[in-house]
Amino acid sequence: MADPKGFLKITERELPEHRPVDVRIQDWREVYEDFDRGTVTKQASRCMDCGIPFCHNGCPLGNLIPEWNTLVHTHDWAEAIERLHATNNFPEFTGRLCPAPCESACVLGINQPAVTIKNIEVSIIDRAWEEGWVKPLPPTTRTGKKVAVVGSGPAGLAAAQQLTRAGHDVTVYERADRIGGLLRYGIPEFKMEKRHIDRRIAQMTAEGTTFRTGVNIGTDITVEQLRADHDAVVLTGGATAWRDLPVPGRELTGVHQAMEYLPQANRVQFGDYDRAPINAEGKHVVVIGGGDTGADCVGTAHRQGAASVTQLEIMPKPPTKRPDTQPWPTMPMLYKVTSAHEEGGKRIYSVNTLEFLGDEHGNVRALKLVEVQRTAKGFEPVEGTEREIPADLVTLAMGFVGPQKEGMIEQLGVDLDGRGNVVRDTDYRTSVDGVYCAGDMGRGQSLIVWAIAEGRSAAAAVDRDLTHGDSDLPVAIPPTARPLV
Repeated sequence: MADPKGFLKITERELPEHRPVDVRIQDWREVYEDFDRGTVTKQASRCMDCGIPFCHNGCPLGNLIPEWNTLVHTHDWAEAIERLHATNNFPEFTGRLCPAPCESACVLGINQPAVTIKNIEVSIIDRAWEEGWVKPLPPTTRTGKKVAVVGSGPAGLAAAQQLTRAGHDVTVYERADRIGGLLRYGIPEFKMEKRHIDRRIAQMTAEGTTFRTGVNIGTDITVEQLRADHDAVVLTGGATAWRDLPVPGRELTGVHQAMEYLPQANRVQFGDYDRAPINAEGKHVVVIGGGDTGADCVGTAHRQGAASVTQLEIMPKPPTKRPDTQPWPTMPMLYKVTSAHEEGGKRIYSVNTLEFLGDEHGNVRALKLVEVQRTAKGFEPVEGTEREIPADLVTLAMGFVGPQKEGMIEQLGVDLDGRGNVVRDTDYRTSVDGVYCAGDMGRGQSLIVWAIAEGRSAAAAVDRDLTHGDSDLPVAIPPTARPLV
């Protein structure tokens, strides 16, 4: 702790300003203004000598938050990135996309605004890239062992980088045409520009990781061949089976899953399309689902020039302050206004969709909804509250129900739990010898920090098994372990 009285001197929590709405909706760049590093160092000084840093427990990665806060305050940014990289392979991802459970667990947050941990984190890594401090770290020796990592989202990338640095020959298989998983195709550019992924891929390639895109395991390569060609296989394909809404009219043209809609918008930025085939321009857009994916659909629709945007959520509107039922240091469910919500649109809570209504050409034209109240039996409709709202384009952003079973998982024959996720033991081993699983494919839909944490942990388990217990990789976190948030 550089300044024992920092949290007493500086009580205001400062964050980067968002670019003006009328400017940023004209492009797809990240929404944040540049942030003065002097302000960052002052904010870092608010990190107090709390004795027990609950932020460690709030972060699944176990980030050494008080250490790099102190280093930033003392202007030792080069050492700060060393401490940050010690626990997190990709802080530029988490610093932009993580909901920051560490901040909910911040001790200062009991009676003051929490330390701006997430912003300090991204400031450290952004400066590290600018200064050239992030370099490839190829292994000094090779083990001769071959590892396949199936899936190139954050869990797969973390596992691959750790295993490559341990000296194994690692190949990452991705069925899409580009590396990155949901980071590439599910997250809009205005939340994270894809240059951040590209330079990490360049770093990992220089370290020795091999990437193969457009390869669907179970179709292009049989699971038998995959296992025969590698000493270990790590499944990191994520929870890609989306939740659907089986109500009348679901088949109408204009009703799409969010993950059908969002990737096309990203592909426009990559130059694959001049205009997204599913496009909100001039349309009344309804987004069903109140989470982050729904907000991504809202921001995308604004940039495409939607006539109106309405977001629906079956749950009641969350409180703006931490309720007594969600005490510190747990992560509370609070009402939040994302950058996409700042840009306009309407949010409606406690409603359920009854039917999609179409025109004579089979296109969706409206949505029939009803207000609901939560009871012991579930969500009950409120009599007399049915109404219609215009809808030319509907996106379903209601989350995911587990990994895709068809193909690789079925052919491997790995055991699944009651939720349809891949069963792992405390060392991330599946029921099939030599096959491991990390991230959402085994955990279920979760946070990016959990994906990276599990990827790192699974890599340590694989390395121990391949080297008969002689591993220098960080100790694995059991997949059943959970922080307080």
